[in-house]
Amino acid sequence: MKNLPNQCPICGGGITVTRFQCDQCDVTIEGRFAVSKFVRLSDEQLQFVETFVRCEGKISRMENELGLSYPTIRARLHEVIRALGYEPGKDEGPAAPGLSLAERKRILEDLDQGRITAEQAMKLLSRREE
Repeated sequence: MKNLPNQCPICGGGITVTRFQCDQCDVTIEGRFAVSKFVRLSDEQLQFVETFVRCEGKISRMENELGLSYPTIRARLHEVIRALGYEPGKDEGPAAPGLSLAERKRILEDLDQGRITAEQAMKLLSRREE
């Protein structure tokens, strides 16, 4: 069975699903059906998302599994985010007061590596300079 294409092979336009058929009972349903945003992803991007989920979103585990560097994995993640219609980092709030970007990154990497708990990370990230 072939995968649903994410765009028209003739003109590149969007795809609308208009028919479903059950393989077991042979019932056919016709209409106009919405498809998931994930249909927009290429096969490579879908494999990346599957690996991301399997690794519980931990980039360090993805580095080991895929043999790719942190920046390469982040770039691919940003490609997926854009393909789904979002802009990476757009919803991020301002940096925690009193912490440099390097300090924030170190805290998040420590959390990702399991060196600190989520509770410890939240406490460190909310720390203010006196």
